[in-house]
Amino acid sequence: MSLQIIIAYIHLLTLGLGFYAIWARANALKKLKDLEGLSEVFRADNYWGMAAGIWILSGLLRAFGGLEKGTVYYLHSTAFIIKMSLFLLVFIIEWTPMITLIKWRIKNKKGQSVDLSRASEFGLRSQIQLGLLTVIILFAVAITYGIWF
Repeated sequence: MSLQIIIAYIHLLTLGLGFYAIWARANALKKLKDLEGLSEVFRADNYWGMAAGIWILSGLLRAFGGLEKGTVYYLHSTAFIIKMSLFLLVFIIEWTPMITLIKWRIKNKKGQSVDLSRASEFGLRSQIQLGLLTVIILFAVAITYGIWF
């Protein structure tokens, strides 16, 4: 099996992990009422972070590592530019929850109080990210078939 196929497989397989993780995090945040629910939020967030890391690494390898259609193809593909813009939007939406959850982890580990007042907002942000991921898939398919190139 070639490296190209293995990296593509990993990239696509991560879709399941990412979808599950962001869905689970959204649900855990929406129902979070006290510190007891933090472990569920943190577990889902760990999977979400893992999926993001794998997507970024495997995506960079596919687009710019000489494994797929080539850098020129991707940089001239309108579908790819839109897909990356949507990915950037997912990251922008993620920034505040990511930083806040890191702070929650630190405070929780130290036994300090954690302000959960934004949990519902972060759950909604996660749901928006999930919606954006479904649109990103549409543009990934468009890239594969050379649409908007």
